[in-house]
Amino acid sequence: MGEHFFAESFDRGTLDSWVLSKAKKEDIDEDIAKYDGKWEVEDMKDSKLPGDKGLVLKSRAKHHAISAQLLRPFIFDTKPLIVQYEVNFQQGIDCGGAYVKLLSQTPDLNLDEFVDKTPYTIMFGPDKCGEDYKLHFIFRHKNPKTGEYEEKHAKKPDADLRTYYTDKKTHLYTLVVNPDNSFEVLVDQTVVNSGNLLTDMTPPINPAAEIEDPDDHKPEDWDERPKIQDPDAVKPEDWDEDAPKQIPDEDAVKPDGWLDDQPEYTSDPDAVKPEDWDEDMDGEWEAPQIPNALCETAPGCGAWQRPMIDNPNYKGKWKAPMIDNPNYQGVWKPRKIANPDFFEDLHPFRMTPFNAVGLELWSMSSDIFFDNFFITNERHTAERWANDGWGLKKAAEGAAEPGLVNQMMTAADERPWLWVVYVLTVAVPLILIIVFFCTGKAVAPAAADYKKTDEPQPDVKEEEEEKAEEDQDSLARSLCLFCSFTNVCQDGVISLDNACGLASPGCISQWSQ
Repeated sequence: MGEHFFAESFDRGTLDSWVLSKAKKEDIDEDIAKYDGKWEVEDMKDSKLPGDKGLVLKSRAKHHAISAQLLRPFIFDTKPLIVQYEVNFQQGIDCGGAYVKLLSQTPDLNLDEFVDKTPYTIMFGPDKCGEDYKLHFIFRHKNPKTGEYEEKHAKKPDADLRTYYTDKKTHLYTLVVNPDNSFEVLVDQTVVNSGNLLTDMTPPINPAAEIEDPDDHKPEDWDERPKIQDPDAVKPEDWDEDAPKQIPDEDAVKPDGWLDDQPEYTSDPDAVKPEDWDEDMDGEWEAPQIPNALCETAPGCGAWQRPMIDNPNYKGKWKAPMIDNPNYQGVWKPRKIANPDFFEDLHPFRMTPFNAVGLELWSMSSDIFFDNFFITNERHTAERWANDGWGLKKAAEGAAEPGLVNQMMTAADERPWLWVVYVLTVAVPLILIIVFFCTGKAVAPAAADYKKTDEPQPDVKEEEEEKAEEDQDSLARSLCLFCSFTNVCQDGVISLDNACGLASPGCISQWSQ
């Protein structure tokens, strides 16, 4: 197979080389702290390759942890790291992950005690909750000055990842990290994210060379106001701050027919006090108010008031105009000083060696299928492993996919509105073509045209009958071929009458139904 550090296809049907964690998570309720999620090695539920087994996460709403040792530790030196494996969300995925952790080589690494806080070098793979679709690439970078580790997250992929979580197909996830600090994330051998460890990680690998001085404080007399009120401005003598914003319209006239003595609402004459009305408890009963019928035909009822209009003399409260501040000093910022924690790591590829691979997951979905884990430092070896494993699955799944017609029918079952599209794009044009040929008639030359010449007039009726028979035979043959193709007519035999839909057993009648 070429140079590799880990290869697992699960086709032996056992978990002999894997270790189930016996630990408990810390700082959470005892009832859910155990890693008691179930793992099985089995065929995919809808497998197109019998005997092709994989590792399956079986439990819902459980913590799962399983891991395995590499053949030898992976050392980040002069060759790239390639990690790849397959995932199939057989039941879909609501909330949960399917990412892998490359466990750091440490003296106290114990796979029996593998938990969420076990140190890892890289975490990679799909993760989803709600409508948040993620494809993680995280690595823990060691600060060369303090020795502390900090997680660095790759930028979010620009590609739409939704399909990989919803189509219930097997997808191949590949991570490539190169000694020149470049990286690629691939799904199904197609790059969906790429970048450089020095420029495309959050937070950045290297801190800023300068930082703001935490001991620097803004002076009390520092003026940050770009504009101030003009101190020399004076309110004009005719400025009336008390003038109202709106005044009655003195030009308004009360409309003719206005009913001053009629209220807009009146008591409902048909209302009756409820029998259980208690005036001691409920107060004096009053009939509900209804619109006054007399006001429906009048321009208005009640006391007429002039409408309000904007006051042309309104100026509001006077304020001095704004002018440039002669003492403006700009927005204050603390001075910059050398960052005491500054370092420059130009080779972040040289990560902590790792010697185990693990899955530490929690999921609200079960039956997540994992297969064909492979870790190597040779790109061509990884591609060959992918072609021999995932490539076969892809070919088998493709061969088992329904044809175009079945895909269209399935799509229409899920989206009924597609039937309208099918009818408009297929059925209607065919009907129009058939109707056109069935109802079209040849136009014979007018008798007057023959009278304009001395040429002998042919037997028009005889020619028309011969041409009609030829047209009928041609149309019948065409429609018969159509019906034979669609299996509508018996034995591919059809008459013109049936073809034109004049007889119920005919091709067009059945086809149009």
